[in-house]
Amino acid sequence: MRVRNKTVGTADTPRLSVFRSNRHMYAQIIDDSSGVTLASVNTNQKSVAGGLKSLSNVEAAARVGEELGKQALKVGIQKVKFDRNRFKYHGRVKALADSARKAGLIF
Repeated sequence: MRVRNKTVGTADTPRLSVFRSNRHMYAQIIDDSSGVTLASVNTNQKSVAGGLKSLSNVEAAARVGEELGKQALKVGIQKVKFDRNRFKYHGRVKALADSARKAGLIF
């Protein structure tokens, strides 16, 4: 199942792209019309990784979503389109999305 071709971000509503590896979680907000990354957070960053036992669990993914929401609001972004890539909306991806919504993002 291909999802990427259906989700395109604009300047008004940029794309929140999620990538999940076996060890880490990455999320970024992208304006596809200009090809610019507006905000980016991953589990390699000290602000996210501090105090976590594992960087590959639901708790770490939730922390990534929370930090991304804070960064997006600083830049002035509230509304985004969620691009989960090929990953099911379950587990870590769902935790990231839920915490980003709690932080103030709308999608």
